[in-house]
Amino acid sequence: MPLVLSNDAIDAIALPELVERLEGMRIDLTSADCAAECGHLLARLARDGDFLGDMMIDDLKAGFAGQVAQNRYSAQVFLLHRSGRRFFLRANMWPAAADYAYQASGPATFAYDYPHDHNFSFLTVGYYGPGYVSDYYERGDEGADFAGHIGAPIPIRFVETSALGVGKLMLYRAHRDIHRQLPPASMSVSLNIMEEGDHVPWRDQYVIDLDKGVIADTPTLTSAEAIMRCAVHLCGANGVDLAADFARSHPVPRMRANAIAALAAVAEGEGARAVVLERGAADADARVAGESRRRLAMMGG
Repeated sequence: MPLVLSNDAIDAIALPELVERLEGMRIDLTSADCAAECGHLLARLARDGDFLGDMMIDDLKAGFAGQVAQNRYSAQVFLLHRSGRRFFLRANMWPAAADYAYQASGPATFAYDYPHDHNFSFLTVGYYGPGYVSDYYERGDEGADFAGHIGAPIPIRFVETSALGVGKLMLYRAHRDIHRQLPPASMSVSLNIMEEGDHVPWRDQYVIDLDKGVIADTPTLTSAEAIMRCAVHLCGANGVDLAADFARSHPVPRMRANAIAALAAVAEGEGARAVVLERGAADADARVAGESRRRLAMMGG
């Protein structure tokens, strides 16, 4: 489960001061020292019980322009600061099951009852309310070869069920910690320091089937992958040729897997589609090969 960090913060820190301190650091949450220092600063921000409400009122009065311009997340997220130094700060709203937001949007909007890991590390602290509840798990295959495709086994162990109450400070470790979030008893808010960078979207996130102990989905998708899926349909031979080149030699396994899937989608007939997928099944990367074999099995090949 995520690491529970010591929170000995007594005095509050204002958001501008926190931003200044973080901007002067090299943010690397895989470093225990960096995570502890950043966590202490985040905990101090959480001691300021007024700043978030004041920011929300100011943004609403300004037509929410700042959020519209910079917030890449859903309405659940209130962006506090986006840095050019591979991190950003946010507040997350967690409605209770009885709240209007939950009733109108449903649990999936807030990732409730959605067992998953993260493809980046981040710090979180409870800021307001009783906090969302999580069933926490931990991967048990650290350092082992991992297929990473849908249906592949993923060894996990249950650790505990607990809530992110006010002041509770935790470090979620990329591809190590898994949780299934459940609604809090009443509206709650958490604050986060999030890792960010061009590499992050290329790292898979995993949704877990807890009953079977396998990967149920790999939801991360870059714009380039989505465009590749369209190009083979819209660009004729040029799109197919580019997809074939990517399928053979693109350095990112997930792009090769998506190029293979795109080629299979436009192959004429089951025999041609099977040939494409069989080539993919011979890829040296376990994720690419496994995904191609899964698609072959779905067509009866």
